[in-house]
Amino acid sequence: MKLKSTKGYSVISQWLASKSMQAFRFQEETWQHIVNGKSGLVNAPTGCGKTFSVFLGSIIQFINNNPDSYQTKKNNGLQLLWITPLRALAKDIGRAMEDVIAELNMQWQIGIRNGDTDINERQKQTRNMPEVLIITPESLMLLLAQKNYPNFFKSLRIIAVDEWHELLGSKRGVQVELAISRLMNVNLQLSILNEEEKSKVKSKNSKLSTVNYQPSTSLWGISATIGNLDEAEEVLLSSLPNQQKMEAEVVKAKMDKRIEVLSVLPDEIEKYPWAGHLGIKLAEKVVPIVEQSNTTLIFINTRSMSELWYQTLLNIAPQFAGAIALHHGSIEYELRIWVEEALHAQKLKAVVCTASLDLGVDFRPVDTVIQVGSPKGVARFLQRAGRSGHAPGDISKVYFLPTHSLELVEAAALKTAIDEHTIESKQPMLLCFDVLMQYLCTLAIGEGFKQEEVFEEIKSTYCFCDINIDEWNELLQQITGGGRALENYDEYKKVEVDEKGIYRIRNRRIAMRHRMQIGTIVSDAMMKVKMMSGGYIGMIEEWFLSRLEPGDAFTFAGRNLELVMIKEMTAYVKNSPKKKSKIPSWMGGRMSLTANLGMILRRTFNKSLKPDSIELKALLPLFKLQQQLSHIPQSDELLIEQIEGKDGFHLLVYPFEGRQIHEAMSSILAYRISQITPITFSIAMNDYGFELLSDQPVPVDDTNVRELFTTDNLINDIQRSVNSVEMASRKFRDIAVIGGLIFTGYPGEPKKAKHLQASASLLFKVFSEYDPNNILLRQAYNEVFEQQMEEVRLRTALERIQNNDIILKFPQRLTPLSFPIIVDGLSRYNLSSEKFEDRVRKMQNQLEN
Repeated sequence: MKLKSTKGYSVISQWLASKSMQAFRFQEETWQHIVNGKSGLVNAPTGCGKTFSVFLGSIIQFINNNPDSYQTKKNNGLQLLWITPLRALAKDIGRAMEDVIAELNMQWQIGIRNGDTDINERQKQTRNMPEVLIITPESLMLLLAQKNYPNFFKSLRIIAVDEWHELLGSKRGVQVELAISRLMNVNLQLSILNEEEKSKVKSKNSKLSTVNYQPSTSLWGISATIGNLDEAEEVLLSSLPNQQKMEAEVVKAKMDKRIEVLSVLPDEIEKYPWAGHLGIKLAEKVVPIVEQSNTTLIFINTRSMSELWYQTLLNIAPQFAGAIALHHGSIEYELRIWVEEALHAQKLKAVVCTASLDLGVDFRPVDTVIQVGSPKGVARFLQRAGRSGHAPGDISKVYFLPTHSLELVEAAALKTAIDEHTIESKQPMLLCFDVLMQYLCTLAIGEGFKQEEVFEEIKSTYCFCDINIDEWNELLQQITGGGRALENYDEYKKVEVDEKGIYRIRNRRIAMRHRMQIGTIVSDAMMKVKMMSGGYIGMIEEWFLSRLEPGDAFTFAGRNLELVMIKEMTAYVKNSPKKKSKIPSWMGGRMSLTANLGMILRRTFNKSLKPDSIELKALLPLFKLQQQLSHIPQSDELLIEQIEGKDGFHLLVYPFEGRQIHEAMSSILAYRISQITPITFSIAMNDYGFELLSDQPVPVDDTNVRELFTTDNLINDIQRSVNSVEMASRKFRDIAVIGGLIFTGYPGEPKKAKHLQASASLLFKVFSEYDPNNILLRQAYNEVFEQQMEEVRLRTALERIQNNDIILKFPQRLTPLSFPIIVDGLSRYNLSSEKFEDRVRKMQNQLEN
């Protein structure tokens, strides 16, 4: 069917023309594929109309099938299932869809289903599904846990997975894979039933139109630019029937989104920089940027620093009071929604935010983005830059504000990466047995499942295509009999097999607990923060609040608060007049440099003494000092510095591979050196390199240095150099929670992190002793090597170093490259922040004088 000859296309074209708009070529291409019943993946830069490429395609399809009645109010059933990773996106997408529906005078209902949807709305949806349902992966799983859930999807024409690049490579992405495999099979079964019904109707010589024929469902992913786009499509579409997979399309928007990157330079470049101290001192330079812009998003990498930035901006620019706001994931939902609505209504001059506003919320008034500190990845930077000028043809303007001088090198590297279209890949996850265990229990609560049928379904997914029958049987034994280690405990025998061979959960208590725990995001225990006078403020991790005493002041949600008391899982607070307060910090605040940005960063240093950008020109005095004292590593070199100081002997290595790889590499190097001579080290690291500090000379020289970076015996050396058992035990906690072995508690009930860890540790020991080949135990060790230690990337880095020149230098004093790493290591002395800053300043003065 030719798109442009259809009624649906005519209606949409006229609507666009009435708004002085016209479709982009990639949108029309997508619409054509949707009209033809094909599946695929749409790839376009942020702010170029990806949403409309699929949403308007579904409307065109519906109008074509109902040319005379598309504006008639009737029960059409669910037409479009829109899966989105963030609750914040749902409301915004829903608003945009409702506007289109109203202007087309159609009677479609747009429903939203996530953790914030009230129970009355959810019940209304299950009684009568809207034409469009915007849903999170977790809420989709909850839908599959309901009786008669296949009826919800009997009219479904399109499944759209929004922001697929964000879901790929995570356990939430695996949830989506599993849900799609089920929905595709449900759709197939309904089609078969309707074909049988059609045959019966034909035999009676009746009109075929009396049959509610089930059409095939197409699947579309929507993704911003990603390094492994073809693989992303393969993962998403893996559960489609072979014919649909063969005909699937990747639609690329051949549009270059113009991004203007402007670095905010400090008035003076410190030759001895250190992490974190510079950013807040440049706050004065942010004020005129905000004033000159319509609306600005100020992205901060951590929630704790976002609190500090918000307070600082109010202190130095009191005229912003009431015109700027704070937005991060721990602030209460109602306040976050107010901020988002105020952004839409152009009531705010600026919002200080974290990753909570990274994804596709369409804030048209935003014309400027400020990135404070390195985003540590190209894709993340592009995503945030795209929040400004969020419309096709608009320029995205982003200011880069460094938190220490050397981050200006990362700014120059980011500009190069954008010019070269060097974007990170997202590696898909494989054999996540904890997610599969949870999924099987979800199906067992709803309609139940036949194991042969579901085994074929999950084998069709990318994540579980290599699962073998022994692993499958062990999982079934785990959920029905508790497995080898837990077979004597009834609470782990959740699933029963009925006389028809259907696996079901009949126990209502087990079913209720399971529903409450569906999801793959396992956070540390959180505590509510409430005012003594009434009013809920948000959530903070238990570990931070447990360190406070009544009377201590802390900053949260942009307010200075004083802790009054902690009762159960709630911290009661009041407003504090104290000027000095603690800033809460959240676990996992430090991001690590991606492999792509690390590669370009190494190349950028090649131009350090012949700079071609304002960032490198500003850093020229620092580079000259580095070259004078030691050496500037080129992209095909590894620099190693050995410096003797008052506090011992420093070995500094600069692979530029990111903090996470350096953590593993430094441990392996320390272990291998200890095999040469008995020696102990303190270890520090940043994204550029790492330090091994000892009280005796470090035996590294030209004769042995290359052997220290060999990939031989890498796995064994990793296991010997780090406490892999302890690391696996920590990983196992999350796996046990996701897999349903540990219940985290009822809402409002105290969830002590140490109790969860104790339960997980006990199970870990039981499995280790009585079932050492347990499938979840193996997964814990695999995740340590593949995710925490990044064994594949570590091996690649070591292989690169083997082919590089290794430059050994022995500077007489600290160098500009070594200084931030050594300062990072000073935290091991447990100094207060004031004493810490004083000590660093003293070190700087001594070196510069």
